[in-house]
Amino acid sequence: MNVAVLASGTGTNLQALLDRVHGRDGVEIVAVASDKPDAPALDRARRAGVATASFLAADYPRRPARDRAMADWLIGGGVELVVLAGYMQLLSAEFLERFPDRVINVHPALLPAFPGLRPVDDALAYGVKVFGVTVHFVDGGVDSGPVILQRAVELPDARDPASVLDRLHPIEHELLPEAVRLLARGAVSFDPANRRRVVIER
Repeated sequence: MNVAVLASGTGTNLQALLDRVHGRDGVEIVAVASDKPDAPALDRARRAGVATASFLAADYPRRPARDRAMADWLIGGGVELVVLAGYMQLLSAEFLERFPDRVINVHPALLPAFPGLRPVDDALAYGVKVFGVTVHFVDGGVDSGPVILQRAVELPDARDPASVLDRLHPIEHELLPEAVRLLARGAVSFDPANRRRVVIER
């Protein structure tokens, strides 16, 4: 399966994919795109010999135009699965339609709790004792797509976002590659009676 990764930041989840699944189990990371031309994730991709491109909001009058250009580039590279790994932009409906059930995201919270851009801050403000990571399909909402994998961790004494993220990053780096492996081997499907329920064949 040819995989593309969209990332806005440092790209640690991209690195986990490069280290754990790239070139294995039928998975090839063939493209990395970003909304920031100086994103360190792009450097990681280049070092791995993966094609890169940046699609800046300033270069396109509207988000759909940017997403159309990005989708054209990805499809031209033979991409079959799109992975959002710290990509801080919403994707247009048109983009998602061009990759039906083939866009996934990793989120540092146990969805449906704490969607959005500041999930760890929101969870700390709420006073939760259990944090976690979700890998889910992307739909037209904000972190609202069907859940593929989740893992929780108890942090009853957590006080600051940095310390929570330090505990969550290793979980992200395990769950995201695992989800890609499962999708690549066709082990992920939807319950015919309830498309919100994702079925995993182990």
